[in-house]
Amino acid sequence: MAGDLASASALQCLVEQLKLEAGVERIKIPQAAAELQQYCMQNACKDALLVGVPAGSNPLQEPRSCALL
Repeated sequence: MAGDLASASALQCLVEQLKLEAGVERIKIPQAAAELQQYCMQNACKDALLVGVPAGSNPLQEPRSCALL
């Protein structure tokens, strides 16, 4: 009996999730692609993969040490 209640509860949660997803407003793929392309073009100047990272502000660069003693 407890298994039936658990499966009924799981199904009820699934139905609620599907209702939420069905209510999400959708846009057409060409519109989404155009908006994504426009966003990328507007933010290209800030993209570190395109413009690089200034040497002084790169947190991944290994610190240099002086080898002369």
